[in-house]
Amino acid sequence: MRSAFDKLISWMGVAVAVVLLAVGGLTAWANSYIDDQVHDQLSMQGITMPEGEALASLPKADADALKQYAGSPLDTGPEATAYADHYILAHMNGMADGQTYNEVSGQYLALDDEAKASEEGQALGQLRQSMFMGNTLRGLLLYGGAFATMGTIAGYASITALLGGAVLLILVGAGLIHARKAKKEELATAPAAVPTLA
Repeated sequence: MRSAFDKLISWMGVAVAVVLLAVGGLTAWANSYIDDQVHDQLSMQGITMPEGEALASLPKADADALKQYAGSPLDTGPEATAYADHYILAHMNGMADGQTYNEVSGQYLALDDEAKASEEGQALGQLRQSMFMGNTLRGLLLYGGAFATMGTIAGYASITALLGGAVLLILVGAGLIHARKAKKEELATAPAAVPTLA
């Protein structure tokens, strides 16, 4: 009885190990695919991380966040996030005195045609356009950063699943060995059959 239970548990362990190994393989593929896509898409933009004077013109906190990437090609998720949050956003905040695109656009749209044609109105329209482009580029870079983070999570999930599957296979092997040993013990301690008289 004990050996049958050990075998049942062991074969259930095999099924779970196979699932874990399959999940590990798929998440490893997802990690590789996402990393490649993020790298390729960001590399095609041809952006170089700011350095030197470009960093010096930023607020200290933003410059400090970008220093580790200074002068390198922008081709990873963390670089995309840093560039979006500490370079583009810093410039947008500087241009619009901390106002959002929505606030600037609202001010421009509230102007009548005569005010829009004035020098101040045209400057506000240009600021609105710059804020729109900055927000668009920033959003796209943040998507790249988010996908890169998902790829990293998939990589950790892959390692965990593959290790879990491997450990489970080792435990299954130990369980089958124990089942064989338990079967031998059951046979050795089973009471001898009582002969019957015909």
